[in-house]
Amino acid sequence: MPKTAAPRSFPRLLIASCAFLFVSGYFVVRFPDVEGASYASYGFNLLIALPAFVALVRQFGAARGAAALVAVSAFGYLIEGFGVATGVPYGDFHYGDPLGPTILGLVPYLLPLSYVPLVIGAVAVVSGTGTALRRIVLGGLLLVVIDGVLDPGAVALGFWIWEGGGPYYGVPLSNYGGWLLSGLIASALVTWIGGSRLTDRALRPGLLDSLLVSMFLWLGVCIFSGLVFPAVLAAGLIVLLVRRRLQLARAVHPAPAGATVHAAPHH
Repeated sequence: MPKTAAPRSFPRLLIASCAFLFVSGYFVVRFPDVEGASYASYGFNLLIALPAFVALVRQFGAARGAAALVAVSAFGYLIEGFGVATGVPYGDFHYGDPLGPTILGLVPYLLPLSYVPLVIGAVAVVSGTGTALRRIVLGGLLLVVIDGVLDPGAVALGFWIWEGGGPYYGVPLSNYGGWLLSGLIASALVTWIGGSRLTDRALRPGLLDSLLVSMFLWLGVCIFSGLVFPAVLAAGLIVLLVRRRLQLARAVHPAPAGATVHAAPHH
């Protein structure tokens, strides 16, 4: 039987990770106060972030890849810290205790591990075609949609808190204006540093993996927290990411010439 690209499109480890993180959503929701959870989250977030970090360095090269990671991390610390201190651009909010120690009482140290992979994944989804400006705008908009899953789940878990609440599962609409602004800037940083490496070369499927497994985690959190619309939104994003990953995998590992896929015989 001829081999297909399916195993390379979705390695077993990736499938197992998606399943594990979905189930982990149940335990995160049902047992939020396990001793040491805030410190264990560092390792957990690092494991989720590693595929995107490694793929970005391989895509951009060591120097550019490291520059992109540092630039987006520094930007994330700055805009989130400014947001907590001033209420601009996200609204009046602060981080909860479950995310562990913070820098100057403002932003958790682990922020880049959770934020940067989202940016990498969003840029990878929209990259490869069109002008840089179009890709930056689409990347920023996609990050807003992604946050439509994250923030309701995070509020339910006490990861961050808006003082005055908001109409979208306790999240104010100003938050999404802030995410659009920050998403456009973060997408621009990655697009500018990557340059032709985001358009002239085949994109690595691994750029999507951290965002994909993260969406499975948040899908579980939303389902087990009873957040219906964010769960539907997460499912839609997962479908988008799966389709995009299959597309990238086919571009990187095209089927051999003359290969065919045989249908099972009818009986």
